Amino acid sequence: MTSRKTQIEALITKAKEQFLTIKNTYQSSLDQESVSTELKIEIKNMCENLRSALDYLARDINETHCPTTSGKRSRKLYFPITSSREDFKTNMSRSFPGLQTASSELWDYLESIQPYHGKSAIWLSHFNTLNNENKHESLVPQRKSVTEQVSVETQNGKVVYTRSSPHGRVEFGKGVKIMGVPVDPSTQLPVPHPSQKVQRIKWVDFQFEDIPGSALLLLKASLNGVEKITSETRELL
Repeated sequence: MTSRKTQIEALITKAKEQFLTIKNTYQSSLDQESVSTELKIEIKNMCENLRSALDYLARDINETHCPTTSGKRSRKLYFPITSSREDFKTNMSRSFPGLQTASSELWDYLESIQPYHGKSAIWLSHFNTLNNENKHESLVPQRKSVTEQVSVETQNGKVVYTRSSPHGRVEFGKGVKIMGVPVDPSTQLPVPHPSQKVQRIKWVDFQFEDIPGSALLLLKASLNGVEKITSETRELL
């Protein structure tokens, strides 16, 4: 029979392959300014594989250090992801009874990676939300975030004008000037002039609904994070 360790490694390897495909499909979707069905499916499958790797790990933890649950092996176990220390303690006492006594080092490690510890662990909370929204085979809605920023500097580096807008809509008409330099209504930028430096920066990305930040960066953080958790947990088992 294939060991659970081998299954976890296979799931993470598959998730890595899926992430490479996602990166390519992601860029194609950005270029087309739409979210392809293929991209949504690849993301869904990758997240499910990573979640399964964590839940297999939870089963190993339970079987190794929680002998009092030996008669309850058929029940579903989930890797602990909680929003507060109190919730963590409640979850652990229910799903991993006796772990703190059997292996305080492992218990402390699992507590230390919980999302409520701050920015470095917040990816785990977002990853959990993403999987919860994927229940019943539903695909996570995504939205495209577009931000445009225009910055005008003088020769000495002083910023005299900055504008941000979601779609770069027209704001200036004829006759408008910035520091004496006319603005071209068609571009919404000052006409070229040696006294000014004009920068036009545009960010285009996708986000998961109700989850801040780049979808691709979250997927990368989830892949790296799950691999790190499985490796470090196995060292403590």
